Amino acid sequence: MRSIPAERLHLWLMLALTFTTGINDAVGYLGLDKVFTGNMTGNVVVLGMALVGGSGLPVLGPALALVAFMVGAATGGRVLRDGTRTWHGRTTVLLGAVAAVMLGLGVLLLVVGEDPARGVEILTTTLAALAMGVQAATARVIAVKDVTTVVVTSTLTGLAADSIVGSGKGGGTVRRAVAVAAILAGAAVGALLLKWHLGAGLILAGVLIAAAAAVGDRHDRLTTTTAD
Repeated sequence: MRSIPAERLHLWLMLALTFTTGINDAVGYLGLDKVFTGNMTGNVVVLGMALVGGSGLPVLGPALALVAFMVGAATGGRVLRDGTRTWHGRTTVLLGAVAAVMLGLGVLLLVVGEDPARGVEILTTTLAALAMGVQAATARVIAVKDVTTVVVTSTLTGLAADSIVGSGKGGGTVRRAVAVAAILAGAAVGALLLKWHLGAGLILAGVLIAAAAAVGDRHDRLTTTTAD
């Protein structure tokens, strides 16, 4: 692992987190009253339509998710503000906390069953959005180009703008395409897991985020020791 360049490893770890975002958003939107926990653009659009009335779309869930995501992002930014490396101990702690929240919410849904009360749904989406805000802020510090882990709009823009039919500049095409594929695959897996149980997707997401945190931490420790 020591021989793997940090940039390459971080790219694949962020792609893994992007995959988990697809899972989380599929669970939130399809299973928990149309609330996105990672894609805040979706929540803004849903909230805007819901405020008009008569659409049957929720207001409270998306609104709380937006606020929670911002709180999570602010928390992540505050914790990592003095970091001297793209990955260090606090990075691991934050991603570990995100994993713990996802695992805890998944277990909660397993315990309460397939038809949770409205309060449980809102609690789940709000805390999941909080965790995704922390993850997004952490990914921003790790700074893998075109891979924010929570949205792919800018990634799609770069992919199309720099393609042959666009500017023709190329560069980053594979990375961008894989990021889009990751969130797409995650959403598909999340939707499939909903057929088994509502909490299954969140548990899988938590396991994968924990694994990413562990691998990133191990690589950081190895490379830091070598540098010393």
